[in-house]
Order: sequence, then structure tokens, then C-alpha cells
Amino acid sequence: MASSKAKANNGGPKGKNNSPKAREAARRARVEEIRKAEQARERRMRLITLGATTVILAGLVGGGWFLIDSAQEKDEAKAAPISGVKSWSKLSQNHVSETVDYKMSPPVGGDHNQAWVNCDKQVYTKAVPNENAVHGLEHGAVWITYNDKAAKADVESLTELVTNTTYTFMSPYEDQSSPIVLNAWEHQLKVDKASDPRVQKFLDKYVQGEQTPEPGAACSGGMTP
Repeated sequence: MASSKAKANNGGPKGKNNSPKAREAARRARVEEIRKAEQARERRMRLITLGATTVILAGLVGGGWFLIDSAQEKDEAKAAPISGVKSWSKLSQNHVSETVDYKMSPPVGGDHNQAWVNCDKQVYTKAVPNENAVHGLEHGAVWITYNDKAAKADVESLTELVTNTTYTFMSPYEDQSSPIVLNAWEHQLKVDKASDPRVQKFLDKYVQGEQTPEPGAACSGGMTP
């Protein structure tokens, strides 16, 4: 009987699995299993983070190039010449109180009155004095003029355009050869229709454009005829 009990205590699977060495081996195996699982999880997280970062950077780079391209396109559009624009150079800028005999009609520069006409989204239904209008051009405004040959629909379209465009003003002007004339300092464009695509191009290029003698000067606070 004693021999059988000793055999039971010293042999068999149950006695072997409960030995200190067996328990230590099992513990180490479990720790190694946990360590490998943690390493696998960390690798997955690094891959996910790397992928997300790549997508974000690609979006930022793509968006950045889009903004750069858009700005370049606008700059190129402003720099491009507009067909039909007539230009003068080195026009005088003296303040005078008398009437000025201008070289062109409507005038696009030269001596002018010290008071500028209000020229910010301003629509006049009567003629404005040349000398005050020219001062507005000196401040970077575009002056749109029209005569009785301009269609009523074109005048209405230009009115809407001016009321939505800063540093612009318009008024009737009988002494001009075309139905519609766009005037900026030292630059002028004559068109027949308000729908002419050069109208918007002229505004984009010359409203506060590089030709402006006094960029940023006020277009309000002047005189209203």
C-alpha cells in the first residue's frame, strides 16, 4: 500500500504539472505569449498611424498646391494684357481748381480737383465732373461710363456689377465714342455690351491695380455731385 501511494505522489502527469519547474515554465510561456501579442498590437497601431499621417499629409500637400495654383492663375490673369485697352503714361497729378482740358474722353488721368468723387460702389444717374472723377481714378477706382447708345439692359447689368464691386463707380457720359467705356488711371477700354468678357477682366486687373498712383486711398468721404 505504501509503495502504491509513493508512486502516486512521485509519478504521473498530475504530480509533474504541479512541480515548481512546470509552473515557472508555464508562467514564462504565458508572459512570452502576452509580450508577442503586445508587440503585434504595437505594430498594427504604428501602421495605422503611419497610414493616417500619410493621408493627412497628402491632403495638405494637395490642398496647398491647389491654393498655390489658384493664386498663380489669378496673378497670371491680372498680368495678361486685355485686347483693346488703350494706355497713356506719365500723366500729371496736380491738384487744380479750374476746369482741365483732358487729352482723352472720358479722361483717365492728369491734373484734377483736390476733392475726389465718392467712388466705392457708387452709381450716378447724372454726369459727374471730370476733375473729381479723375481724382477717384488716382485712388485706384474704375469708372464705368455710358452714353445713350447703351442698351437699357446693359445699364442695369452694369449698375448691379458696380453696386457689388468695391472701388468702382459709374455715370452717364455723352461725349464718348462707344456705348460703354471702362476707365482706370492711364488705361481705357471701349465696349459695346456689358456682357463683353473683357469688362470683368478690366475690373480684375485695374481695381486697385498696379497702375494706381495712391493705392489704398479712400474712395468714400469725398464729394457727391
